Amino acid sequence: MTTDPQALIWFKSSYSGNGGTCVEWAPAQAAVTGMVPVRDSKVPNGSVLYVPSRSFAEFIAGVKGAKGGHIAV
Repeated sequence: MTTDPQALIWFKSSYSGNGGTCVEWAPAQAAVTGMVPVRDSKVPNGSVLYVPSRSFAEFIAGVKGAKGGHIAV
C-alpha cells in the first residue's frame, strides 16, 4: 500500500455534481492491495480511510439497492 495518498489517482462519483461534497476513491490501489482508499474530496490532503475491497463492494451494492435512495444505518 502506498504511504503517499497524493501519488494515487483519485475518482469521485459522476453523480456528485460541482458542489464538492462527496468522497473520492482510488480504485487502482484497491486492485493492488485489496484495500480501497477513500477520502473527503473537500480535504484532499486530509486523512485517508482504507476499507477492505469486499466491504466497499458490499457498501456500494447496498447503496445501489436502497429504496428511495435511503440507507438504514
